Amino acid sequence: MNAPLPQGVLQPEAAGAPLLRLQVRAIRLLAEGIHAFELIDPDGAELPTVKAGAHVDVHLPGGVMRSYSLAGDPADRMSWTLGVLRELNGRGGSKAMHESVRVGGLLTVGAPRNAFSMVPGAAHTVLLAGGIGITPIKAMAHELTAQGASFELHYCARSPRNAAFAESLRLLVPQDRLHLHFDSGVPGQGLDITSLLRRQPEGAHLYYCGPGGWMKACAEASAHWSPRSVHSEHFKATESTPKNAPGASFSVRLARQGITVPVLPEQSIVRAIELAGHRVPTSCLSGLCGACKVDYLEGEVEHNDYILTDEEKTRCLTVCVSRATSPLLVLDL
Repeated sequence: MNAPLPQGVLQPEAAGAPLLRLQVRAIRLLAEGIHAFELIDPDGAELPTVKAGAHVDVHLPGGVMRSYSLAGDPADRMSWTLGVLRELNGRGGSKAMHESVRVGGLLTVGAPRNAFSMVPGAAHTVLLAGGIGITPIKAMAHELTAQGASFELHYCARSPRNAAFAESLRLLVPQDRLHLHFDSGVPGQGLDITSLLRRQPEGAHLYYCGPGGWMKACAEASAHWSPRSVHSEHFKATESTPKNAPGASFSVRLARQGITVPVLPEQSIVRAIELAGHRVPTSCLSGLCGACKVDYLEGEVEHNDYILTDEEKTRCLTVCVSRATSPLLVLDL
């Protein structure tokens, strides 16, 4: 199993938190293929408190649920902003957002979760964003600016027309701290990540988010940094990690339901549970978002996710990608 990259502090989600019905106040074209969706409470009430790095699950027509990072100012309790790239080869979530969501319409949104929150008290913070990975990084820039903290932001995109929130960032981040890098789609013509991260300033923390290949480059360039100072969030599973690859069969016992479900070699745990007539909330199906995180009471687990800390792995798992290495796994379901 490939170990996940070092993560930020995982804030526990609110158990049983009610879903929100939010109104789409505005939809803006941010960049090529990227729209911003501004959400508000239709009655003008304040939204739940969030910290930079948080994301929410958006429930779309047809039972589709997708996770999107909150890109706005975390201090703004009156609106949330999602930045959504239309994925031409995606699973339909971004297409539904771009084609079906309209200004004035209502969206069902889950309570915020955060697997990418910032560690307080850093002497300096380096923010790296690739493509649509700017969404959680922008929220961090808001938070750091409000704190008067020392930080720098490097944003990598193919071209200016592919850079979402660029104008907002220019207004938010001091000129000497904001660095936009454009590579025209040619590797090596943009930011030299290796040179940037060659030395770790004392007390510095690094946060990065973006597409798979770019994430790999950031991980390799920061491998010599202190592990506790490097934090990342994946939008997609890396190609090097075989999610739900066939393995040995095992059984899962749902403790609250009092039933035992067989999990075949080619099945995920969540799929086996669904076939037995029980539903578990899911979104990314790749161990990235935490929507399907559940506690386990007994058994040995092969963790294939990107979000759980070592401490959390002793008590919970993501049923979309985890497997049991013991004959029986008992879940708190």
